[in-house]
Amino acid sequence: MSNHSHTARRQGGGFDLGRMLLEGRAFFALIAIIVIFSLLSPVYFSTGNFLTMSSHVAIFGLLSIGMLLVILTGGIDLSVGSTLGLCGVVAGFLMQGVTLDAFGVTLYPPVWVVVILTCAVGAFIGAINGVLIAYFKVPAFVATLGLLYVARGVALLMTDGLTYNNLGGDPALGNTGFDWLGFNRLFGVPVGVWVLAIVAVVTLLALARTPFGRWVYSTGGNARAAELSGVPVKRVQVSVYVLSGICAAIAGLVLSSQLTSAGPTAGTTYELTAIAGVVIGGAALTGGRGSVRGTLLGAFVIGFLSDGLVIIGVSSYWQTVFTGAVIVLAVLLNSIQYGGRRKQAAQTSATPSSPTASSGQPPGDGKSPAVKPATQH
Repeated sequence: MSNHSHTARRQGGGFDLGRMLLEGRAFFALIAIIVIFSLLSPVYFSTGNFLTMSSHVAIFGLLSIGMLLVILTGGIDLSVGSTLGLCGVVAGFLMQGVTLDAFGVTLYPPVWVVVILTCAVGAFIGAINGVLIAYFKVPAFVATLGLLYVARGVALLMTDGLTYNNLGGDPALGNTGFDWLGFNRLFGVPVGVWVLAIVAVVTLLALARTPFGRWVYSTGGNARAAELSGVPVKRVQVSVYVLSGICAAIAGLVLSSQLTSAGPTAGTTYELTAIAGVVIGGAALTGGRGSVRGTLLGAFVIGFLSDGLVIIGVSSYWQTVFTGAVIVLAVLLNSIQYGGRRKQAAQTSATPSSPTASSGQPPGDGKSPAVKPATQH
C-alpha cells in the first residue's frame, strides 16, 4: 500500500526540484564552487589548475573513502590524520636508511618495501582501533581519540619534532622513486589521482558486488539484527578500521611524496576534513547510508573550495571558518534528508491497513494481519 501511495504522490506532485537538489547537493555545490571561483579568478578555470587541485584532493579522497567504510558501520575514526602523519614519518625513516648497530651496516630498503611496511603500520593502527571497539566495547570516539594521540606522539618521538627531508632516494643505494607518487604523471594525470581512482573503484566494487559490502551496510543499519542474521559483525568492524588505516597510510605516502619530506605534524585536523567529505557526500553519521561516488564528490567540494580560497587570497583563518560552515550545513541537510525519511517511514508503519482488503474478513474480528510497510534504501 505504501508503494502505491508513494507513487501516486510522486505522480501527482510532478517533478520534485527540492528533493533533487537535496539528494544531489554535493554535485551542485561542486558546480557552484567552480563557477564562482572561475568568475573571481582568471587562473582557476584551467586544465592545469584542475589537475593540480585534483592531486591535493587525492589526499582528502583517500582519507574520506576509509572514513566512509567506518561510518557505514555506524563508527567513527578520529585517528586517520595522526595515522597519516605517522605513516609518512615511517616512510621517511625507511628512506633515510635503517642502521643496524649490532652488524655495523645501514640498510636502504627499495621503495616497494617502504610502501608495504608503511601500509602495514596503518593496518596495525586500524586493527588496534577495531579490536578495542568490536571486542572490548570501547566507544569508537574514545578509542580512536586515544590512538590519535598515541600515533602523533610516536611520530614526534621518532623525529624529535624534526622533519625528514630529501626523500627522493639515492640511485647508488637503489631506493629511488619515492617522489614518483607526488610528481610524475600518467597520461597527463598526476599519479596520486590515479591511486585515488583505483582505491575508489575497488571500494565501490567491494561495497556493491561482494558479501562484505552487504555486511557493512547491514552492520550500520542494525548491528544486532545483522548479527542474528549471521553477519560476522565483529570481524566487519575490525576490517573497516584496518582498511581505514591502510587508506590513511596510502594518503601519507602520497602527501610525503608530494612534499618530498615527512613531518610529525602532517595531517593535523585531516580527520575532520575526511568526516566532512563523507557527510557532504550524503552519508548518514548513524550508519547504513552512503556511497563512494558521493564521498568523492564531497572530497572534491572540500578540496576545490580550499584551493579556490587560496587562489583568490583569502586568509587561512577565514578558510577554516568557511570549511566549518560547510560541515555544519552538510550535517543540517543530512538531518533534513534522513529525518524526513524516518518520519515518512513512521507514518507509513502507523497507517492501519484495511482488514477486508488484506484478509477478506469483516472488520472488528481482531484476526486481520497487519500489512508490513515497504522499506526503501
